[in-house]
Amino acid sequence: MDCLIRKWRLEDKDALAENLNNLKVLNNLRDGLPYPYTPADAEDYILSILSADPENTFAFAITAEERVIGSIGVFRCNNIHFRTAELGYYIGEPYWGKGYMTSAVKQICRHVFETTNIVRIFAEPFAQNTASCRVLEKAGFQLEGTLRSNAVKNGTMLDMKLYALVKD
Repeated sequence: MDCLIRKWRLEDKDALAENLNNLKVLNNLRDGLPYPYTPADAEDYILSILSADPENTFAFAITAEERVIGSIGVFRCNNIHFRTAELGYYIGEPYWGKGYMTSAVKQICRHVFETTNIVRIFAEPFAQNTASCRVLEKAGFQLEGTLRSNAVKNGTMLDMKLYALVKD
């Protein structure tokens, strides 16, 4: 089975809330997301993405069999890094380990490289999130290093890995 990435729609709010209303998912993401995560939270997110600058924000729903199963986005950096962008993503727990995220990462990177002047996309997963690290490796990202004691999540100091994909 494969997945597709597509623009967000307001009717995606219930599926978005369902996928994010899970501590196993949230514990692998940066802080700032509410828990519990409600359909109203999801609607606010979707509206913000739909109104974001299309030259700097490339955010999509990940779908499989017409159902939203996750989210993925590439966000352009600024100043001297304006041709670099950061990748972020998550997928609902029922869809883990099925290859969906690797496919979505490949799709969004291809889209960004083909339609923008961005030449480098990077991601910084928590070092202990081996599944996310593996997704990036399977999608062609190179490990550039470990960012030691780079974040505090749930009261614990964590290392992060720095991965990057550079346009050929």
